Amino acid sequence: MSDPRVANLARALVQYSANVQPKDHVAVSGSPLAAPLITEVYREILRAGAFPYVNVGLEGLAEIFFAEAGDDQLQHVSRVEQMFRGEFDATIGIASASNTRSLSAVDPAKQQLRAKAHRPLMETSMKRGASGELKWVGTLYPTQAYAQDAEMSLTDFEDYVYGATYADTDDAVVEWSKIHDKQQRLVDWLKGRRLVEVSGPNIDMTLSIDGRTFINSDGHHNMPSGEIFTGPVEDSVNGWVRFTYPAVTQGREVEGIELTFENGRVVKASAQKNEAFLMSRATWASGPSARTTRSTGSSRTSCSTRKSAARSTWLSAPGTPTRAR
Repeated sequence: MSDPRVANLARALVQYSANVQPKDHVAVSGSPLAAPLITEVYREILRAGAFPYVNVGLEGLAEIFFAEAGDDQLQHVSRVEQMFRGEFDATIGIASASNTRSLSAVDPAKQQLRAKAHRPLMETSMKRGASGELKWVGTLYPTQAYAQDAEMSLTDFEDYVYGATYADTDDAVVEWSKIHDKQQRLVDWLKGRRLVEVSGPNIDMTLSIDGRTFINSDGHHNMPSGEIFTGPVEDSVNGWVRFTYPAVTQGREVEGIELTFENGRVVKASAQKNEAFLMSRATWASGPSARTTRSTGSSRTSCSTRKSAARSTWLSAPGTPTRAR
């Protein structure tokens, strides 16, 4: 028997997040583990009168690629991906890994080379996204790997994800529209504020938001969300922050990250686990202005609880005093 929450989430992704319109060309990406959600998203795209293109990637190909690929292959950018990001009207990405540590043994230099080659494509998709030409959304399908990372059973993690996305309600689209309205009131309040001060056991930081734009992250791009994004004045960030929750990216876990800022630049960085990988990413991520501040948002995780998503305190965590003035 199919899970009605999956169909509800699919409707939210297509109707609300990606706002799919008739004759839109829509790319849908995920792994075979996400087949139930991919199937329902496909159904909803057809119902919207659009054209779905499904791209399902097999687990294990990434490990083979980094083990066997030469420099030319590492720097090759897929024509299919160029088409999805550069020409399509919408993309729906579904994270659905069976092993979140699958690339732990890969040489970070290889990942750095590949990421550098893909930077122009990323810039293209970001520009198209910012202009509204490309509608995009990313979400997560609950798998055993993610449940293990969360130290939960798969059933409990499914309840967690579908609760955070409002897929367990009568109409997730209605609920996310309410989140938009609640957060917009905070966006309006933040306009004209100039200075943010954050202090707590794991942070002591000040930054300027003078003249900055605030973006209501209300489930249109990240599903779930519940954040407000902005970019600080680049040379205004001073202080330090410690991240107590591990990050898993490119098949590698980085834990115990601590950063110290002086006038907007990271002058000291460390991690308790995979520090070399952290430093390699910091070097290529920002080019000539490496390790400078770019953007910030609330500290909610990608699968924040419904209560947190609705509350959406900006730049803070529970028990962390934050002031904006």
